[in-house]
Amino acid sequence: MERQKNYEKTQLLIFLGVAFALPYILGILMGIGYSKGLDVSVFPSAQMFYPASGAILAALITHKEDPLIPKRFFIGYLILSLLLLVCTVASIIVPGMSWNVISQYLMILGSVIAWILLLTEKKDKRIAYGLKGGRWKKAALIIVLYLILYFGRTVIMYILSGQMQTMLELIQKPVTWLMLITLPINYFLIFIAFFGEEYGWRYFLQPILQKKFGMVRGVLVLGIAWGVWHLPINFFYYSSPSAGLISLTGQLITCVTLGIFYGWAYLKTDNIWTVVILHFINNNLVPIITGNYTEEVLQNQDVTWNGVIVLLVVNTLLFAGVIFTSYFKNHSRRLPTMDERVDRQMKKLEELAQWQDTME
Repeated sequence: MERQKNYEKTQLLIFLGVAFALPYILGILMGIGYSKGLDVSVFPSAQMFYPASGAILAALITHKEDPLIPKRFFIGYLILSLLLLVCTVASIIVPGMSWNVISQYLMILGSVIAWILLLTEKKDKRIAYGLKGGRWKKAALIIVLYLILYFGRTVIMYILSGQMQTMLELIQKPVTWLMLITLPINYFLIFIAFFGEEYGWRYFLQPILQKKFGMVRGVLVLGIAWGVWHLPINFFYYSSPSAGLISLTGQLITCVTLGIFYGWAYLKTDNIWTVVILHFINNNLVPIITGNYTEEVLQNQDVTWNGVIVLLVVNTLLFAGVIFTSYFKNHSRRLPTMDERVDRQMKKLEELAQWQDTME
């Protein structure tokens, strides 16, 4: 137990250094690029990779002798993350090249390679480090529920803004339906970015915070941390420094409310791919529901305090209600931390080996 506690403390420090300190340090460079009018769109894409990188480095450093560690997948992921980090720095130092396009190709190629590396890892390794799916019926129902809530929020927002005609015109466009149909294909080509956040937030950090603060406070602390993590992007990409505080406040509301829903989805399915898919849906439906099909759809948003208040009310009503379910009332519902998960799988394998020995 003491060994596990010491590991968790070391792992948390490594995670925080990579997941939080790194994007904030790079945020300084991002701010410099923004002030010079340079393209900083590589930064948000690359930042999505840092939470999982922190969790993976924590595993590789503290579990270096662990025979169950999926080294091929982990090392492949870190190489991709490093290449994207290089792209962010290069986009400011050598601004003449299309670094954003290069980063997009890297993510597509990286996703394909990641699938191969992941699926060639042994099943025991994937189970030990939370990479194996499961409870897919529950996952499918949650994904459908999320889609209903997401589109419900979209309709509400269009009604409140008095743009129902715009929404109806959007529904009638063939490109809208074409993009919806191709969404599942796109997932397999860029899933690695969304894995980058969720493996860090839900798989690694959520169990630690819920173990320390309890089921409800743990997921709320995680939502706040997740929101604050976006700060450089809020000030230099989603909006501007002058509107950065409004953008960050809206981000906090989004991350706390969606963090509750994602946390519940993860608790209910114990399947990291459930929340990876939810996160993918959340980001990739934005161009479709807004009718802005360019990559700048999230950039330079028009944010207001009135919009933040509306977001608070709507998101809370639609997504945060699951916090009153039994999954947040019963501490026994907490999912295992990384160390607990590995120890549990190792124990199962040892028991299986002992059983096989008695049968021979």
